[in-house]
Amino acid sequence: MSQPRSRGRAVLRHLAAPALALAVVASLPITGRATTPPADAAPGAGLAPVAVSYATATGGEVKGQFLSYNDFHGAIDPPGGSGATVNGTPAGGVEYLATWLKKLRAEAKAEGRVTTTVGAGDLIGATPLVSAAFHDEPTIELMNQVGLDVSSVGNHEFDEGVKELLRIDKGGCHPVDGCQDGDGFAGAKFTYLAANTINKKTKLPILPPIDVKFVGGVPVGFVGVTLEGTPGIVNPAGIKDVTFTDEVQTANKWGGLLKLFGVKAMVLLVHEGGAQSAPPATPGVSDCANFSGPIVDIVKGLRPEFGVVVSGHTHRFYSCSLPNSSGKPSVVTSAGNNGQLVTDIDYSLDRRTGRFTGITAKNVIVENGVRNADGTWQQTGGVFAKNPALVDAGAKALADKYRTAVAPIANRVVGKISADIVRDARPNGESPLGDVIADAQLAYTKGDGAQLALMNPGGVRASLAYAASAGGEAPGEVTYGEAFTVQPFNNLVVTQTFTGAQLKDVLEQQFVGFKGQTTQRILQPSAGLTYSYDSTAPAGSRVSALALNGVPVDPAASFRVTTNDFLANGGDGFTELAGGTGRTTAPGFDVDALVAYLGAGAPVAPTAADRITRLG
Repeated sequence: MSQPRSRGRAVLRHLAAPALALAVVASLPITGRATTPPADAAPGAGLAPVAVSYATATGGEVKGQFLSYNDFHGAIDPPGGSGATVNGTPAGGVEYLATWLKKLRAEAKAEGRVTTTVGAGDLIGATPLVSAAFHDEPTIELMNQVGLDVSSVGNHEFDEGVKELLRIDKGGCHPVDGCQDGDGFAGAKFTYLAANTINKKTKLPILPPIDVKFVGGVPVGFVGVTLEGTPGIVNPAGIKDVTFTDEVQTANKWGGLLKLFGVKAMVLLVHEGGAQSAPPATPGVSDCANFSGPIVDIVKGLRPEFGVVVSGHTHRFYSCSLPNSSGKPSVVTSAGNNGQLVTDIDYSLDRRTGRFTGITAKNVIVENGVRNADGTWQQTGGVFAKNPALVDAGAKALADKYRTAVAPIANRVVGKISADIVRDARPNGESPLGDVIADAQLAYTKGDGAQLALMNPGGVRASLAYAASAGGEAPGEVTYGEAFTVQPFNNLVVTQTFTGAQLKDVLEQQFVGFKGQTTQRILQPSAGLTYSYDSTAPAGSRVSALALNGVPVDPAASFRVTTNDFLANGGDGFTELAGGTGRTTAPGFDVDALVAYLGAGAPVAPTAADRITRLG
């Protein structure tokens, strides 16, 4: 590997603009987002692919292509279990992603299109062991290899804190573990953008806010932001020196600078998104069926120069036409997650005005399977067969280096399950795997007097599949790598003392409007803890019938409660969990609790997920 590169921070390096402009624009006032669209503005229908036409070119056209993906999460290996397919098609794996990117680029080149490959955050963080064991250096090296050009940061880029993100970007060995693969780490060759992550001391973004690429001589600008709500969903300790500003205000501010320097075609890379809803029961990967989510209002407030918005965070796929602040449409896309889709965005520019004249977008499945004559997919022991003809040799060689290094740890069998244990939430907000993890943490801290445990649902990253996996273990056996994929954050396991009244307040804070909570998140309870809730009741009075082992919880009594340290530090808006006393920390990490539980005796069975009763 090469040594860490030296990269200047003059983000307008392709333009004849002084670097001082960055500091100047950072001090300018920012405009608010538009809250009311023009009366004639309406989201586009579900199109496959979405297509938007603007003014006819007056000075000749330039053709280009954006290839985009988001929420890769270090998914170097093809996802398994229930996540192995996209709408029934087996997909994912970095050596297959590389192949499909090359294929789409070649098709674009044949049409005279210049390709720029972009991302919308969460490339790293919450990653499987093959990446996490090396502090996500493998993922960054593979993103370099597959040809990523520019990406926004996402909330998970901050999982190990700002300092670690800056090392990942610039290169250099880990300050504690060094360069574990023995050949150095050169950092990201692509440009990480973080326009709305502001250093509290300098008042400037911690990474470049914007980038510019020239397509046939016409400049195209990129602004990259993560969701403003990042502080509520990452460990507060790692981001204490930065603030996160409003997505729309930030995008429009930097978009104004780009326009000042002659850039009239812009792309927003934003780690926030939306989702399609039924009907149909299974929306198409390039549809926009019954679409909603935070991205709708974000786009509604954007300058009209943002013709393309590449989004993420929700792990959903879609391609939409949504109105921007002018009432005109912007193309808004997301490629799901785990590198199982690539968004293919074709566009044209007016050579004279520099503006978009037309944009189309569709999602392409990163297919990795072998199709049978009847249209089904080959499987062996419940695992989809992989198509060797779709493997990119270079990406596979780099991935195999890390797979080989981590295999002795990843493939070690640590326990057994009796059936699939899924992370999917039931209508009450509870999931079988969430319950199992809470049970594991309770068992892990019983010696410290723990009486109950609570697990945040966002920390459960994958289901446990009963079928055999690529590691070669028997059906029902769980490897350390599979357990780590479920809980990849290396959170500590913390036990604190709360009164019964405090415990009720913790559960009330699952719902929007109570003590600052902005998002409903149902904590996963350990066995013995039961309660009911009515989400339609007034804030602070939604939880009832709270009991532990059948005994109503006394508001004045004390209880030892176990959580991970993310929750104990107030993560996910659970500030009430930061108010416990007698805090102790168990040895090891949360994944160690799960591993110990899976290997403690008989195969672990999925729970009924009925500890919580939803009344409304």
